Amino acid sequence: MSKVIDEVTSPQKELRIIISGGGTGGHIFPAVSIANAIKAQRPDAKILFVGAIGRMEMQRVPTAGYEIKGLPICGFDRKNLLKNIKVLYKIWKSQRMAKQIIREFKPQVAVGVGGYASGPTLNKAAAMGIPCLIQEQNSYAGVTNKLLAKKAEKICVAYEGMERFFPAEKIILTGNPVRQALLDATISREEAIKAQALDPAKKTILLVGGSLGARTINESVLQHLDLVRSSNVQFIWQTGKYYSAEIAKRLQGMEIPNLKVTDFITDMGVAYRAADLVISRAGASSISEFCLIGKPVILVPSPNVAEDHQTKNALALSTKDAAIYVKDSEAPSTLLELAVKTVNDEARLKSLSENILKLALPDSAKIIADEVIRLAEGK
Repeated sequence: MSKVIDEVTSPQKELRIIISGGGTGGHIFPAVSIANAIKAQRPDAKILFVGAIGRMEMQRVPTAGYEIKGLPICGFDRKNLLKNIKVLYKIWKSQRMAKQIIREFKPQVAVGVGGYASGPTLNKAAAMGIPCLIQEQNSYAGVTNKLLAKKAEKICVAYEGMERFFPAEKIILTGNPVRQALLDATISREEAIKAQALDPAKKTILLVGGSLGARTINESVLQHLDLVRSSNVQFIWQTGKYYSAEIAKRLQGMEIPNLKVTDFITDMGVAYRAADLVISRAGASSISEFCLIGKPVILVPSPNVAEDHQTKNALALSTKDAAIYVKDSEAPSTLLELAVKTVNDEARLKSLSENILKLALPDSAKIIADEVIRLAEGK
């Protein structure tokens, strides 16, 4: 074992760091932000990502300018238990591949951001004497991170009270890193509205269901097109590419001038700036973005996530009157009417904005990068 440790952790001329995890934009955006913050401080740093084959990170990470290696890891099938024989084999194979990647890359520290790939990668890194740091984005810790916590040196979190999941002495309250472009957007609301070919004099509601879209949010619009048309409000509606063809078919022949429909918004910074109110799922990264830019938001947590952590994220804000929480099951009947009422209530928008700003934790990526570099140099 000592030979392996010496081989892997011997001093390097440059900083060498593995970042592992992914599966959703909520894991990938923070991971890339951390990598960028490390490079800003140490341009000589060599950073290697480890993701899951077939998942979003395998495309998004190279687009961000970083190398990534894929593991055949996947989640357990709770409906068909026989399929889990193959899953167990993929876990075993991923452990072997992770060990080989670590041997070849020789990192001084491993960072896990949650998602399938971070499990085998950080397990092997810890077993080989590599210091590990994990970043938990949600107010309710995920299974992978809870299992990895005992082996981690530092645990960076975005919410208070995470001692119920992790050893208190390892926790650092850092917040979630967000896409820097959102914070750098200097465009005015009027310019942002005009960029969307909309009317600056009208209130604007932005509906987003995450990078893949959200059926419930989409149905909430489709079932209330008369309300959309008759309201003196304009809507920017990101349907998600998965649902775009179906929605285009259902809207065929309709003229609704105050409804702008798109499958994907490339520049979310401009879209946020244009919006007076946002309707969104309650993913951790999105919530961190709303906190930092002080955006009034109605959160509709997805019920299809592990341990229902989006509901817990939404409650962490709504109990402080920093966001409005609507249950997924109730959204189709109530969401649009509530949104139109809220966006026309100036006092309510002001209160939501002020309260959500109080929860912002700025400079998260830099704080986490400092911890990563400290661990690496200490080793």
